[in-house]
Amino acid sequence: MYHLYRLKQKGAIPDLPIYLNSPMATDVTRLYQRFRSEHWLSLEECEGMCQGTHFVRSTRDSIELDQQRTPAVIIAASGMATGGRVLHHLKALAPNPLNTLLVPGFQAGGTRGAQIIAGAPSVRIHGKDVPIRAEVVPMETLSAHADADEIIQWLRGFKRPPKHTYVVHGEPNASDVLRRRISLELGWSVSVPEYRDSVELTRVDQT
Repeated sequence: MYHLYRLKQKGAIPDLPIYLNSPMATDVTRLYQRFRSEHWLSLEECEGMCQGTHFVRSTRDSIELDQQRTPAVIIAASGMATGGRVLHHLKALAPNPLNTLLVPGFQAGGTRGAQIIAGAPSVRIHGKDVPIRAEVVPMETLSAHADADEIIQWLRGFKRPPKHTYVVHGEPNASDVLRRRISLELGWSVSVPEYRDSVELTRVDQT
C-alpha cells in the first residue's frame, strides 16, 4: 500500500483504485494507524496510503471485485496462495492474459504460489484446474520476515538466554544454518525439531 501510494505521488502509475481484500490485513492496518508513533512512516504517509485504499470487508464485496471491467489493483491473501480470498481472484482473473499476478515475498516449495512463479500452466483450486495465462511477476523484496542477521541481533538483546531454543519456521537447510549461528555466536542450547517431535513446556516462576 505504501509503495503504491508513493508511485502514485510520483506519477509513475495511474491513479488506479486499490483494494485490500484480506480481513487479517485490514485489522493489522488499523493497528498500524493506531500505533503510528511506533514505526517510521510520517502521519502524511500513513494517512495517504490508507486513504488511497478501499478496504474490502464483506464476502459479497470480495466477489464483486472479480466482476470489475476497469483496471484496478487487488491486494489479497494468503501470500503463497494456499488459501483465503486470493484463490477466488485467481480463479476469476488468472486465465486472462491482460492481468498481472504480482507475487511479493518468498514462496515455499509445494505451494500454489511456488508453482505459479515456476511457470506452471495451471494450478488446481477448489478441485478444478485453473489456467495461468496472466503475466506472472515474482518480487522477492517485500518479505515481512527478519533475515538471519536481524534475528541474531534481536536475540542478543535478551537479558538471559532461554533454557533451550527451537527453530521451528523456515526451510530445513536455512533452519539448520540459523541453528548453528545461534549455537556458535550466542552459545545457546538450540535445535531444529524433527517432524512429530514433542516437547513438554513448564512454567517458570519469574518472581
